[in-house]
Amino acid sequence: MHCPFCHADDTKVIDSRLVGGGSQIRRRRQCQTCQERFTTYEVAELVMPRIIKRDGNRVPFDEEKLRSGILRALEKRPVAAEEVEKSITRIMHSLRATGEREVHSDKLGEKVMIELRALDEVAYVRFASVYRSFQDIEEFRDELDRMASEKTVD
Repeated sequence: MHCPFCHADDTKVIDSRLVGGGSQIRRRRQCQTCQERFTTYEVAELVMPRIIKRDGNRVPFDEEKLRSGILRALEKRPVAAEEVEKSITRIMHSLRATGEREVHSDKLGEKVMIELRALDEVAYVRFASVYRSFQDIEEFRDELDRMASEKTVD
């Protein structure tokens, strides 16, 4: 680690501790040249697969885009922010767990719908209507009927 003050490359860790609920390590360092102290944070870098869009384009996974889509579906719905974050974490974990370098956007959309359905059925229908491009009220009705029939089976 280079010193941010004198740019020397000889620094020494003088203290380390877990922060962020154990997801980060905070390190106090001291430059061996100028003796200045500074703090660094270390986090695990987890590589997310690229997303293959419907048109064939490949784009990097964007956590903020995922979050905004979920929050848009959940707008004005009584769902706790912690539950939303847990869902996002589960989606990201399941994408990483595939071990694939690329994942079709359809798979990502299905994972989002599963999580939204567990969080809030209204948000699920909102998302599904856009994701599946419902064209008329009949498609909404079909989806609602399917949900109702699955509920009676459970």
